[in-house]
Amino acid sequence: MADILPIYVGDELELRKAHPCGANHWLVMRSGADFKIECAGCGHQVWLPRAQLERRLKRFIARGPRGAKEEGES
Repeated sequence: MADILPIYVGDELELRKAHPCGANHWLVMRSGADFKIECAGCGHQVWLPRAQLERRLKRFIARGPRGAKEEGES
């Protein structure tokens, strides 16, 4: 079974494909089985299932407060 990638509210993500507005940076608004992400360029919000978001994720641009805390504890 694959490990779950820790993605938290406040994380800024770069996805593999750019949004039609031209931006490829997204802010995580809500996390869980489904994620609500917001385009940093135009503010468009999208719901994605966890598996789809993990496939589309290229890299983390910035980690939210919870993510930074847990990374430092390891």
